[in-house]
Amino acid sequence: MANHLTPEELSEATGIRRDELVRMCMQEAVPIYNGRIDKTLFVHSMLAAGHPLSDEARALVAT
Repeated sequence: MANHLTPEELSEATGIRRDELVRMCMQEAVPIYNGRIDKTLFVHSMLAAGHPLSDEARALVAT
C-alpha cells in the first residue's frame, strides 16, 4: 500500500468517514497535499493528540 492516500482511500483503510477524516486533518494540521494524505503522519498525529483510533488505523503504520 502506498504511503500517501486520497481521503477516500484513507477513510476506507481506517474506517473513519471521509468528512470526519478531513476535519481531523484540519484540526491537527495534517497536510492534504495534492489531494493526498501521508498515512503515517495522520496516524501518529491522531495518536499524539489523543484521538482514539481503531486497530485497522493503527495497523496502517505497521505495514
